[in-house]
Amino acid sequence: MGKTWALISHLHALAGPSLTLIYPLYASICAMESTSKLDDGQWLAYWIIYSFIALFEMAAERVLYWIPLWYEVKLLFVAWLVLPQFRGASFIYKKFVREQIRKHGVKLHHGHGHDAGHAVHVIKAEHLGVH
Repeated sequence: MGKTWALISHLHALAGPSLTLIYPLYASICAMESTSKLDDGQWLAYWIIYSFIALFEMAAERVLYWIPLWYEVKLLFVAWLVLPQFRGASFIYKKFVREQIRKHGVKLHHGHGHDAGHAVHVIKAEHLGVH
């Protein structure tokens, strides 16, 4: 039982970062390099939702410590967010985040949208010899 528990503990330690960071990082890079903008929205939504989760965990750390299986529930939720079959991050963003922004009349800066200023960064990078 000791060796099995050690294996489960190690898999558990690898599953979290792999699911919450490594795969989304890889998929985000692939999305940025693809010609489709559909996948860009999914991964931008993921990072927004993941940021909310991280901030929530920081604020509620003392309470979450006492909730059994919090980490496992979070991993299942993140799996739903990242797996392409579900597109959970896009769903959560459209149904909840965007609705709250509209409901509360949050003003977003127009110069910060998708591709805003991208040409400037490309020009600066090319000027510096970065490709």
